[in-house]
Amino acid sequence: MTVRQITVKDIAGKLRLHYTTVSKALRDHPDISPDTKHRVLSLAKELDYHPNSIAKSLKKQATSTIGIIVPLIKNDFFSAVISGVEEVAYGRGFNTVVCQSNENSDREAIHVRTLISNRVDGVLVSVAQTSTSCDHFRALPKQGIALVFFDRVCEDINTDKVVADDFGGAVQAVRHLIQSGYKKVAHIAGPKSTSIGRDRCKGYVNELKQNKIQINPEFIIYGGLQEDDGVVATRKLLSSSTIPEAIFAVNDPVALGAYKEIKRNALNIPKDVALVGFGNNTLSSYLDPPLTTVTQSPYEQGKAAANMLLKRIENSQSGNPSEVKVVETKLIIRKST
Repeated sequence: MTVRQITVKDIAGKLRLHYTTVSKALRDHPDISPDTKHRVLSLAKELDYHPNSIAKSLKKQATSTIGIIVPLIKNDFFSAVISGVEEVAYGRGFNTVVCQSNENSDREAIHVRTLISNRVDGVLVSVAQTSTSCDHFRALPKQGIALVFFDRVCEDINTDKVVADDFGGAVQAVRHLIQSGYKKVAHIAGPKSTSIGRDRCKGYVNELKQNKIQINPEFIIYGGLQEDDGVVATRKLLSSSTIPEAIFAVNDPVALGAYKEIKRNALNIPKDVALVGFGNNTLSSYLDPPLTTVTQSPYEQGKAAANMLLKRIENSQSGNPSEVKVVETKLIIRKST
């Protein structure tokens, strides 16, 4: 049995008032007397009335809703970003809808179409590692929907972006390893298609060159961004003719995979192989030894991205030049180095 939703006209009929009077009373309009407001609100509560947000959004041409597309919700980094976004959105009267691409570009494109269909006012995106083209995102600004990228960005779309200093963070990590006495430093790199993969690898290469250390092509292993990718890459590094003294991983999940493979080979961290990650995931401080890593302030990234998006939505600044906000990174030294 389908239960019909209570409407403004139902309340108006029971109170013998015009529906516009009831609508104004529900919005606390000054034209309506306190007595009438009290009667309307009391009956609305009794009937469990809820406003029709879809009808309201059609009338206003706005939904006060923003979409967030992330690769993996379970990842500590993205969970913290979402918390930062929701903190800002809630304080400004906006709702959030979170979509997970699961690192799949096709699913990502479906989420974009769904958010457009649901008339969101803006979208925040961190790009899936399998997305080699950004064409599906171009539909958002064409539909008048504000778009901000964070963390993993599309560099060929002219829109606002919030990123960590990935290059600088990688430089800090590799410099620390070199200053600690490690010369044979390998890098488990992310996908070349991702901005974080490219920039962190550039930082690694740059710091080796700055210290006049020859680049060994066998010491750069490209892969994905998950734990299993760290296992596979480390297995390859440990089976090579020259075993690295230290490994810099593109992120903490990959570093965790490397950590497990190093331990599986009965090697000591950091005596035999030192290890550095990127991201400061919760688990990194609980490993034995705990993981040296780079923090990128995901909660602050989320807040910055949300503020940037809402600024575009609320001020309709489509004609203003796009901004890129770079969030500072910081090396956290622990016992894995």
